[in-house]
Amino acid sequence: MSLFSKVVRCMRTIAPLELADTTWDNVGILVEPPFPATHSNKVFLTIDLTPQVLDEALSDPSIGAIVAYHPPIFRAMKRLTQDDVKQSMVTKAIARGIGIYSPHTACDNCVDGVNDWLASGLGKGNVQTIIPAQAPPEGQEQAGTGRVFTYDTPTPISTVIENVKKHIGLPYLRVAEASKDHVIQTVAICAGSGSSVLNPVKADLFLTGEMGHHDVLAAVAQGTSVILCEHSNTERGYLSAVLKDKLQSMLQQDGIQVVVSQVDKDPLVIQ
Repeated sequence: MSLFSKVVRCMRTIAPLELADTTWDNVGILVEPPFPATHSNKVFLTIDLTPQVLDEALSDPSIGAIVAYHPPIFRAMKRLTQDDVKQSMVTKAIARGIGIYSPHTACDNCVDGVNDWLASGLGKGNVQTIIPAQAPPEGQEQAGTGRVFTYDTPTPISTVIENVKKHIGLPYLRVAEASKDHVIQTVAICAGSGSSVLNPVKADLFLTGEMGHHDVLAAVAQGTSVILCEHSNTERGYLSAVLKDKLQSMLQQDGIQVVVSQVDKDPLVIQ
C-alpha cells in the first residue's frame, strides 16, 4: 500500500466523509498520482494549499502526501495548464507523485474535529452539537454541524476573549458586544464562515471566523455578542494541536512522519 493510500485510510477513520456537507463541499481524494513518489515517508498538513505552501512541500523530497483542509480543487477544471494557478499546482503535484486529500467539513463536523477543538479552549463547560449528523458512523454519535458550549459558571466576555486569543494564538480579535460587560453562559461555535449555521441559534455569543456585516448587526440586536477571528484562524491551530498527533499515532508503525506547514497563514493581518 502506498503512503498516500495509508494516509487516505487514516483520514477517513479520523473524519469520515459521510459527515461532510457534500451538497456543496468537495472532499476526499482530489489528486491521486498514477506514479506515487518513491522513498517518501512524510505527510504534509496545511489549511490552504497556495503556490507558496506547495513550494514548501515540494522542497522536501520525502513528502508523498498533502492533506489540505480547504479543497484546492473546488470548481470544475476543463483543462490543466500552467497559465492557471490552481491547475499548475495540480500538475506539479502529479509530476512529483504527491497525492492531495481534503477533509474540510468532515473535519469540522467529526468528533474531536475543528469545532470541538475550538470549544476546548473556552474553559470549563459542556458541548452539544447544533445540527446532529444523520446516521453517523460508529464512534461519531456526537458528530454534526456546529457546537454550543455552555459554561459551568457564567463568564465575563472579557475572560472569554482572552481564552480565545490564547487558544488560537492571536494577539487580537474582532468583537461586537451586545451589551457592556456582557456575561456569557452559552457560546455557539462554527469554524470558518459561520453565518448560515449560527444565525438561527439562540446563544449569548457567536464564535466564528467571519460573518457578514448585517449578520453581525442582527446578532447584536437580538442580544448576542460576536467574536470573529478571521476565517482560517479558527481552523489552523487544529492541525498542530490535534490532527498531527492523531495521524502520527496511526502511521508511526510504518515509519511515516507528519509535518505541518510553516508557510501557511491567514491572508488577512492587522497593520
